[in-house]
Amino acid sequence: MKRFKFQLETLLKVTRRKKDEAEQKFAEASRRLEAERQKLQQLLIEMKQGQDEYAALVTGEGKTVTIGVIMTYNAFFAWKRNQIEQQQRVIIEAMNDRQIKLKALMKLMTQLKSIEQLKEKRLREYNEEVLHEEQKLLDELGLQMTMRNAQ
Repeated sequence: MKRFKFQLETLLKVTRRKKDEAEQKFAEASRRLEAERQKLQQLLIEMKQGQDEYAALVTGEGKTVTIGVIMTYNAFFAWKRNQIEQQQRVIIEAMNDRQIKLKALMKLMTQLKSIEQLKEKRLREYNEEVLHEEQKLLDELGLQMTMRNAQ
């Protein structure tokens, strides 16, 4: 009896490779998202530090605050708010990219599972066929031995 050969073995290998690549892309997108979130946290910390510094300067007794200092802080805060808004947009883009990568990964995992289930089904059918052939052969041998003993 010939060996079991799954006709879609090449497709199975290609799908496994694509799934591995999709996993890597998803992990990369997740790392990028986390890095972008860390950048946003750093920007928020810098903004808070600037606000604390400005508040300490304004409430500090005995010090005079000039228009130039106020304008400098105002420009700094506007610049930081702009950076924070840009970073939030970058995070949204990274989240969307990660979601796309996740959907692609899930699709490939579903395809791979389908192909693997088909392979298992075909293997079971093959094993049942082999078992049936072996049983048929054993029945024939048993019949021959019975006929020889009867003569």
